[in-house]
Amino acid sequence: MSKPEFQIDETEGPKQTRAWVLHPDIKNDNDRRDPVPALAEAVALAEALPNLEVVGSDIVPLRTVNAGQLFGKGKIEELRVLMHDNDVELVLVDGPVTPVQQRNLEKAWSVKLLDRTGLILEIFSDRAATREGVLQVEMAALNYQRTRLVRAWTHLERQRGGLGFVGGPGETQIEADRRAIDDQLVRLRRQLDKVVKTRALHRAARAKIPYPIVALVGYTNAGKSTLFNRLTGADVMAKDMLFATLDPTMRSLELLDGPEIILSDTVGFISDLPTELVAAFRATLEEVLAADIVLHVRDISHAETEEQARNVRDIMTSLGVPEETRTFEVWNKLDLLPADRAEAVRARAERDDAVLAISSLTGEGLELLQSTVAEALQGALRTADLFLTFAEGRKRAWLFAQEVVTNEEQTEEGFALTVRWSADVEAAYQRL
Repeated sequence: MSKPEFQIDETEGPKQTRAWVLHPDIKNDNDRRDPVPALAEAVALAEALPNLEVVGSDIVPLRTVNAGQLFGKGKIEELRVLMHDNDVELVLVDGPVTPVQQRNLEKAWSVKLLDRTGLILEIFSDRAATREGVLQVEMAALNYQRTRLVRAWTHLERQRGGLGFVGGPGETQIEADRRAIDDQLVRLRRQLDKVVKTRALHRAARAKIPYPIVALVGYTNAGKSTLFNRLTGADVMAKDMLFATLDPTMRSLELLDGPEIILSDTVGFISDLPTELVAAFRATLEEVLAADIVLHVRDISHAETEEQARNVRDIMTSLGVPEETRTFEVWNKLDLLPADRAEAVRARAERDDAVLAISSLTGEGLELLQSTVAEALQGALRTADLFLTFAEGRKRAWLFAQEVVTNEEQTEEGFALTVRWSADVEAAYQRL
């Protein structure tokens, strides 16, 4: 597939590209983030690419944004010396950079430059494994490149139209390239439509076997894949790295004292997730839209856990997740908290039925998580004693098929059974 504009050359072996990360701290930005954790996240993003060596990072305070160069002349010169002295080849700007700003900064610093969107696209491009993921990333990258063609050409002379005597002056190289991108996007959409139809057929097949769907969502690196592996015994890649997993994974799971479900692990979210990617991955995230229960996994040990949670909620809203979908917040990584804070988190979770405190690494709280999900799907379970005559064998077989019988004793008149069931199962039994 075609890559975003910055290419890591792998022909010469594992050569490391020396990169510097800048976080513009714009004072009058209404959506301004705390610059220290924001820069740390940007560095972690850069380190998620295998062939990058982050040799330095800086927070750059800005009163206002320079329309043509992002930074002021003095700061640009100061950074130029810094880049030169450290042999920097790539600058990563943690924020939006216009095509004109990108071109001017690359010229001033003699480096390649990527903004936050470009960096995330590079990571997604590197990680996509399934056919659907590859198509979605390629579409997002082409949409991104389409708006930045101004920097790809130093010659903007017009191509001759016909013999040059009729039909006007022809089209610019940029117009021709944009048209080529549009043609490629049309082809990709057709291919993706076929993949989406296949996914819809799979979803329809699952609907015939009515297993509830429970979807894991959350900020990237919140521990979704570790939790998924712990519950299902799967072997999904789980590392302390942003976007360690990209393509969605689904496994069946029989809950403790509950029904069999389909557990879905999805791509992690992040603040300022590129709109191109939100749109491109809508098909993949349809599993979240169809979920019976959503488990919002949070890294409760992270300094910006509340802001991360808001970002996840905003993206779920933009995806169109129905408001009535039952959602639980799963406060993960208790094992990383000091003992007093971990105890406070546990106490807070006990007071809120929609919050579960766990550690997917140690297994703490996972039994309660499973029982809570089971109860949400089928209601609270209660124990009842039943007596069935030998003539009521059909009812007995039905109860065993529902896996609600916990004890059975045969008597001279029939069967004495102890069942543990929900109100829904009891109602269905009464209708037999």
